[in-house]
Amino acid sequence: MKRGGDGFTLLEVLIAFVIAALALAVLYRGGLVALRATHAAAKYQEAIVRARSHLTLATHTEPLVAGDWRGDDGGGFIWRVRVTPEATTVVRPPGALPQRPVAGRAVTLYSVSVWIGWNDSGTQRTFRLDTEQLASQ
Repeated sequence: MKRGGDGFTLLEVLIAFVIAALALAVLYRGGLVALRATHAAAKYQEAIVRARSHLTLATHTEPLVAGDWRGDDGGGFIWRVRVTPEATTVVRPPGALPQRPVAGRAVTLYSVSVWIGWNDSGTQRTFRLDTEQLASQ
């Protein structure tokens, strides 16, 4: 039986289908990875907004109080705020001479940390913001 060059054999067609299926599988996997990365980025962005909000609340209360607070933020997020005193010193008024006893003002440097945590497909994720704040007593 003589073969002409007019068509493809069954083996050639099967190989073409296998190559196409492998290419589609790679594209599908790449799409899934991109979707997961987009979802994770959105969660981190939301955590940043929530952490900034808690940091603002913690640093703008008068007087600044040392402590450790935590709670549920809704939407699957939990939060924790820690305020710790780092150092205290007495600040003298400008122009006061060191030799003369002048009433100074006690100033404390506080370290403020905010953690936001959430569960991302079985993996516990956290985001942390830190700052320092001066407060007079």
